[in-house]
Amino acid sequence: MYSRPIVKDSFKVPTELVTKNFILRPLTIKYVDKDYEAVMKSVDHLYKLMDDSEWPKEMTLDENLADLGWHEVEFSLRHSFAYTVLSTKEGKDVIGCCYIYPSDNPEYEVQAYYWITVSYTHLTLPTKA
Repeated sequence: MYSRPIVKDSFKVPTELVTKNFILRPLTIKYVDKDYEAVMKSVDHLYKLMDDSEWPKEMTLDENLADLGWHEVEFSLRHSFAYTVLSTKEGKDVIGCCYIYPSDNPEYEVQAYYWITVSYTHLTLPTKA
């Protein structure tokens, strides 16, 4: 858990971003079932993306609930921000998550990470060759 807010009290934290390809909303426990389903459908894909982590192998629904609860508390304290990435089909399917954390590097204030299910990797930004 982070110990300080990463934005000032006066900053209005975004609660929704709607694009033609996806919707971002704060990650809360209300998404636990859909989030868990998305992760479990892409376990091998996601495991390959993680450095030095066993996530998401062998994660249970209860562990996912605790994780989402932690993200929700951190968001409310403004210590970090986690967003669920929803499909544009009326925001019914979780297709990934985006995280904004305090940076470990003193040259930067925050660092951002995301994951997206294997079936939506066509939405990711191209990498440089």
